[in-house]
Amino acid sequence: MSKKKGLSLEEKRTRMMEIFFESKDVFQLKDIEKIAPKSKGIAPMTVKDVLQSLVDDNMVDCERVGTSNYYWAFPSKALNARKHKLEELQKQLSDAKQRKATLQKVVEKAKVGRQDTKERSSLLKELKALREERAQLQAELDQYRECDPQVVEDMRKSNAVAKEAISRWTDNVFAIKSWTKKKFSFDDSRINKAFGIPDDFDYMD
Repeated sequence: MSKKKGLSLEEKRTRMMEIFFESKDVFQLKDIEKIAPKSKGIAPMTVKDVLQSLVDDNMVDCERVGTSNYYWAFPSKALNARKHKLEELQKQLSDAKQRKATLQKVVEKAKVGRQDTKERSSLLKELKALREERAQLQAELDQYRECDPQVVEDMRKSNAVAKEAISRWTDNVFAIKSWTKKKFSFDDSRINKAFGIPDDFDYMD
């Protein structure tokens, strides 16, 4: 035989509201703690928390008189509270839908010019190779910058060749950008963003 399942919080709240609606009376906590377990099957240990949740949601009124708290609720108040809650949730849903639509437009706009085409993949690979080549050459230049005069003298010719190579690859990058402008009618900032080209990319002095 299966064990009897306990009431959910929402079921307890509904049954406790029935106490107020059926009696249309005012109660103290001790009264509710006696009535709720017997007539509505609400566990005694949970009565206070369930009642407080209804007060917090403005479905049950609570007024302190002297040292005691008194609780009451009428169907009209509960109905208004539920309507207010429904309106609040509908507004939140509407706001969420609006934010979703705005974000969707941003996403669609960001996708323009970033389609995964063969041309774009090829250009990205070439750009990556150019950047790696340039970084390698720059690293070599930095490595010998503080060497002794004899080594610097020996490297001058090699440096000249390296600089020519850098300039040649820089020419290639600008050629790629020029081709992209004609092919897709993009401006510089859009091309730089799409291919990860720094805005200050230029020839070496």
